[in-house]
Amino acid sequence: MGVMYDKGRGVLQDKKTAVKWFARAAEQGDASAQYNLGVMYADGRGVPEDYVYAHMWSNIAASQGYPGAAEHRERAARKMTSSDISAAQKLSRECVGKEYKGC
Repeated sequence: MGVMYDKGRGVLQDKKTAVKWFARAAEQGDASAQYNLGVMYADGRGVPEDYVYAHMWSNIAASQGYPGAAEHRERAARKMTSSDISAAQKLSRECVGKEYKGC
């Protein structure tokens, strides 16, 4: 599938709309959308900045082998407490267990 967010090129310029479409694709298991949600949460684009969710989505994308996702997860982790990382890992497991629905 592969949804892209690129404000410079005009593709899904509205960040909230981008988040909405990424979330729909992420629920269907699209690793690129999951990675992009991680980026959006880390940068606070269209959603409040939240490193726990940035880590969670990047971790899920990394578990599917998405390029760059593991590195993005580690960048988020450097800005988090150990309890935040534990929370993100728990959310990741729960999300995968729910087959990405309602994460």
